[in-house]
Order: sequence, then structure tokens, then C-alpha cells
Amino acid sequence: MPTKVLAMLVLAFVAGFAVASCGGDGDGGATGTTQTQTTTETETETTPPTTEEAKPTVLRVTVTGGVPESGIVRETVDKGDRVVLVVSSDVADEVHLHGYDISRDVPAGGTVRIQFTANVPGRFEVELEERGVQIADLTVEP
Repeated sequence: MPTKVLAMLVLAFVAGFAVASCGGDGDGGATGTTQTQTTTETETETTPPTTEEAKPTVLRVTVTGGVPESGIVRETVDKGDRVVLVVSSDVADEVHLHGYDISRDVPAGGTVRIQFTANVPGRFEVELEERGVQIADLTVEP
């Protein structure tokens, strides 16, 4: 008789455990909600960075003896792009970006940086103004 009572108690315990497990569906829904929130937070954190878009196009020109060492530097950018023109020169002159009317003096043995947004479409010469020597050619596409 004690064996039958013990078997009944074990059976009741197992049945109670099974019922308690079924009653946990409400918690499963809460867990699903938490997982959805976690997924949303992860998507927000993994938004692609925009630093690549912010990088300017850099044109580098080295002037030796009043002429560009590697010939005329040619570059094409899109309208709205940021551009940095870096000119190093062994002679003093004025670096002039035509069409944008931007000029900067470069001392002999010095470097000048011209930063601007390419907001005017077209083809533009960069020259050593006093010498009349073209050192770069910039095309801005619409």
C-alpha cells in the first residue's frame, strides 16, 4: 500500500509540474517582447556610419621650379562634395582656383591648403597665378 501511495504522490507531483510549465506561457510572451526590444536596440546601434560620406577629396600638387612635378593633377568630384587642395611649392606664387575665385598665397618652400565645397558644376583650372601655369584641373559633375 505505501508503494501505491508513493506512486500516486509522484504522479501528482509530475502532473503539477506539467501544469505549472503550461502556465508559464504568459512569461514566454514577456520574453518575446524583451527579445524584440533588444533587436530594435541592436538595429539602432548598427546604423552604418556616415564618416565615409564626410571625407573630402584631396588634390595634392607639388610644384618644383614653377611647374607641377607630376604634370597637371586631374580630379572629378560630384556637386556638393568637400574638396581640399594642397599645394606645396619651392617658389612663391598665388594659387588660384578659377570659377570659385579662391586664391591663397604660397610662400617659397611652403604649403597652402584650400578647403571648399564643390557647389558649382563645371570644369575649373587651378593655376599659379603670377606664372600663369596650370597645376590642376577640377571637374565638378552635377
